[in-house]
Amino acid sequence: MTLPPDPRAPRAIERLPLPAQWGVLLAVSIVLAALLELAALPAALLLGPMIAGILVATAGGRVRAPRLPVTAAQTMIGCLVARAITGDIVVAFLRDWPLLVGAVLATLATSTALGWVMTRRQVLPGTTAIWGIAPGGASAMMLMAGAFGADARLVAFMQYLRVVLVAVAAALVARLWLGTSGVAPPIVWFPAFDWPGLGATLLIAGIGGSLGVWLRIPAGALLVPMVVGAVLEGTGLVRITLPPWLLVAGYAFLGWSIGLGFTRDILLHAARALPQVMLAIFVMIAVGGAIAAVLVYAAGIDPLTAYLATSPGGLDSVAIIAASSNVDLSFVMALQTVRLVIVLGAGPPLARFMSRRMTAQKTD
Repeated sequence: MTLPPDPRAPRAIERLPLPAQWGVLLAVSIVLAALLELAALPAALLLGPMIAGILVATAGGRVRAPRLPVTAAQTMIGCLVARAITGDIVVAFLRDWPLLVGAVLATLATSTALGWVMTRRQVLPGTTAIWGIAPGGASAMMLMAGAFGADARLVAFMQYLRVVLVAVAAALVARLWLGTSGVAPPIVWFPAFDWPGLGATLLIAGIGGSLGVWLRIPAGALLVPMVVGAVLEGTGLVRITLPPWLLVAGYAFLGWSIGLGFTRDILLHAARALPQVMLAIFVMIAVGGAIAAVLVYAAGIDPLTAYLATSPGGLDSVAIIAASSNVDLSFVMALQTVRLVIVLGAGPPLARFMSRRMTAQKTD
């Protein structure tokens, strides 16, 4: 009689030493990124490592993205966005600010309603769904969730899954929207570039990122270099320079930081509620698309720009997708940043209020 395999038995990748596991992760990342790049999918250099991280983590791999390189990668993305920001975005935002703030509030209202419904139906234990479905501010939501009876592991799972699904959906929409009429130019990995500009860019990234982390500003490692770099670039004091080899390293670490969060234990813990969680995330994506349609018709925003601006994903992943597409990057980042600020300001108090209401109803 053949006994079934023991699910607790270590898999092949688990028996490998950590350096070998890193080698597997790197090799799979390169293959997937190359395939996605051949398919002309925007942000292929982010999505490839992200998917590779999911595969390695769910197979039992023990590698984790180091915090310092991930933070450094966020500072690079902040500088990348700063290079594209112009003064026109301020005029556009001031002209249409009621509509844009309304779009952010509609997204927050949708996530709150979905969290309330999932909690009422006991899809997830306690108030986990309320914290897990909130758009943006993933780290803040995970840190605060445990104090209000939520399972921090499931909150992390929902937040990471939302970021992955939104990133993939946004990249596919960008790919379909751009079409196949043109052939993407080959990437020149080591072009001649401005060494003083690179030095200034690294200073902005290092000092700005450190300041953002020290001040504990949410997403400060990205936002502070973005603001400082945009001001210095706009005034002509600095020319932000980011060679492709530096950017691709940042994309890889950001992708790994997301993908490696999907451990096998978390997936097994969340398997029962996975269909409902995915449905809620797809509803969030659909609502973001509907809000984008309103921006297109009411404010004359380019459809792809509006879609990426309203997509309920992570700030850094949306920035990378937008930077690799023909969109108004400064508008995308303005709306994403406003949403992050509002979610971080209103999200935790709103989630606490919903948590207390749900707890009070259960005790009545």
